[in-house]
Amino acid sequence: MDKRNQTSVYEFLLLGLSEHPEQQPFLFGLFLAMYLVTIMGNLFIILAIGFDVHLHTPMYFFLANLSVSDIGFISTTVPKMLDNIGSGSKLISYGECLAQLYFFGLFADLDNFLLAVMALDRYVAISYPLHYATRMNSQRCILLVAGSWVVTTFHALLHTLLVTRLSFCGPSIIPHFFCDLYPFLSISCSSTHLNTLMIQTEGVIGINGALIFTIASYTCIITAVLRIPSANGKWKAFSTCGSHLTVVAIFYGTLTWVYFRPLSSYSVAQARIVTVMYTVVTPMLNPFIYSLRNGDVKVTFSQWVSKL
Repeated sequence: MDKRNQTSVYEFLLLGLSEHPEQQPFLFGLFLAMYLVTIMGNLFIILAIGFDVHLHTPMYFFLANLSVSDIGFISTTVPKMLDNIGSGSKLISYGECLAQLYFFGLFADLDNFLLAVMALDRYVAISYPLHYATRMNSQRCILLVAGSWVVTTFHALLHTLLVTRLSFCGPSIIPHFFCDLYPFLSISCSSTHLNTLMIQTEGVIGINGALIFTIASYTCIITAVLRIPSANGKWKAFSTCGSHLTVVAIFYGTLTWVYFRPLSSYSVAQARIVTVMYTVVTPMLNPFIYSLRNGDVKVTFSQWVSKL
């Protein structure tokens, strides 16, 4: 029988973040709280932008899509981890693993592209304020977001299909809290050369391409801001970018550290901790970093509270 057909009946063991039973209740409570905060925070952003006409601008349109992506991002990994901790079973089926691989790749890469699009939006707003409305019109904004979804869908599908050609001979133990790509590749008994090659070529082009675009956008933004004569004007311009730069630094820093190194130097223990930063912490912080410090969103929130 073909080994690829046999893998469909395999179950894998997810070791999780800790193998110590006494730590499981703490981890369950911590990640449940972080998950609920992430869902509620991002849902608030989506609803606020959807119902408040004053927030129907390109910046908030991109932010709403980032919130949708962050909800999908954290929902790909944390619910299964909570289920495994709560049930005491660390098993995950081959099909569930493939689903996690696909949706994790989709939403991680979508965050990557949306951050680049948001950098472009800030560049146009600061460098061409008088032409902002025409250059970032609704049709162009929809096209940028739709293009991001299409590219990331095919990116995730490519890496998931490459995984299906691998064979797994055991032990079927994944030293992670979800089916991440490198830990999954590390337990395969067939050659992963093509998978690693695609990660470090197509993956690098996609992620680093968006990162380079973001850096180029901010280089142009800084140049434009430095031309502003007043110190107050410079501060206002920079204040609109500070939150975005914070998230970009966290997201790209951890993502690059985990994936764009040789498989031989991959450290499971370190990767699990770093992965939590961009899979759980960053989606949780985004609503606060991007929006709850924003005056327009604060006004919307205050209006909602006053009506309760």
